[in-house]
Amino acid sequence: MSKALLTLLLSLLISPCALSASERAIDPSHSRITIHVGKSGLFSAAGHEHEVNAPIAEGAIDDSEATHVWFRVEAARMTVLPEKDQEAVQSTMQKSVLESAKFPEIRFESSAIHKIGEGKWTVTGNLTLHGKTNAISLDVHDDAGAYLGQARIRQTKFGIQPVSAAGGAVKVKDELRIDFVIVASKQGAASLRR
Repeated sequence: MSKALLTLLLSLLISPCALSASERAIDPSHSRITIHVGKSGLFSAAGHEHEVNAPIAEGAIDDSEATHVWFRVEAARMTVLPEKDQEAVQSTMQKSVLESAKFPEIRFESSAIHKIGEGKWTVTGNLTLHGKTNAISLDVHDDAGAYLGQARIRQTKFGIQPVSAAGGAVKVKDELRIDFVIVASKQGAASLRR
């Protein structure tokens, strides 16, 4: 099952088609993706770090022998978690960073899942973000039926220039940390599309 979840995460690149009988839909109400955005630069103390919630729109986990995971996030639904300058940061994220009107979806689909211990896996897959696709690797572990993990990506690998101010003296770090909790629905997913 964990191998399937990992594959589900990477499946964001798949075109619409019906799920197989062994796939189960991801439960968006119990799953979450949180992006941690850091700061850097000479005057980084003047800046602030923030977190972004990226709700899963749809996805599935196949925990059969052919383990696979995929999911899709709608860029426009991503939100900056409450902070002092939330409205300004949200606007910059949507218009300048994600360009969500031009690149409305973020997709992930697993390409390989390797067991590295009891209830632990390394998942490799393709992440499509901002119109570019890159391979990423995720460390995942099973926690009472929920798949928890973390990944790190560089914005510049996806054609995103990190936001900066004061001539670069305050800027957003290129590397983002992504934490996730993925939970499969208890019901089947025969009608889910990807």
